Amino acid sequence: MGGLAVMLAASAQAQVPSAPNDPAVVVAPQATPIPATETPPVDVPTPQTDPVAPQPVPQVEPQPEPKPKPVKKGPPDSLKPGQFVWEKRDSYANPLRMVIVLDIQRMYVFDGDDLVGFTTVSTGKKGKETPTGVFNILQKKVYHESNIYANAPMPFMQRLTWDGIALHEGYNPGYPASHGCIRLPKIFAKALYDATVMDGQVVILESLSKPLPKPQPAPEAPVEPAPTPSEQPTQPSPLTKK
Repeated sequence: MGGLAVMLAASAQAQVPSAPNDPAVVVAPQATPIPATETPPVDVPTPQTDPVAPQPVPQVEPQPEPKPKPVKKGPPDSLKPGQFVWEKRDSYANPLRMVIVLDIQRMYVFDGDDLVGFTTVSTGKKGKETPTGVFNILQKKVYHESNIYANAPMPFMQRLTWDGIALHEGYNPGYPASHGCIRLPKIFAKALYDATVMDGQVVILESLSKPLPKPQPAPEAPVEPAPTPSEQPTQPSPLTKK
């Protein structure tokens, strides 16, 4: 019994830590850990979702094709007022033929079937319209002054009628503005003047969609029947006595 007491005392003495040599340091006893309590798991209810019915696919109605925009009436080229195209040649196989179209304010120049040039023009304004038809070059003058409109200058003039219609250099505003003549850009007027010949043909059309009517043969003059012998007047003989 005494031996058991001695062993318990020795065991208790071994479990108590010895204090350091410094008497000012106090060693606090270690805290006894408190066992954590287990929290029972909580069942979280799963939300119930109603089954989703399939949605119908929307039908896309076909859209009508856009109507094409109306084509604005205008010249078939991109020339601006006063511009032109000219193919200079050393010589021409045929006398040049000129075609003027009033509604688009254009002139086209042909060597046979070959287009050698085209240009913007300015023709007769309202009340002084340029006449349509087939004309020929009647006169050519490098410089001419109008004897109708206050000596207005008409450089590189090529006369089409004797009452004042001609091709010549002049102002090109992009619309009819002359007193009936066909105004041409300066450089084009000179090039055309040097290339044309007297009696060259000039055709003036109102529109490309309205060509000139074919010329109709002139009606023949009625032939009066010759008078019968009984209808012929008789002249009294100078030898007949009255």
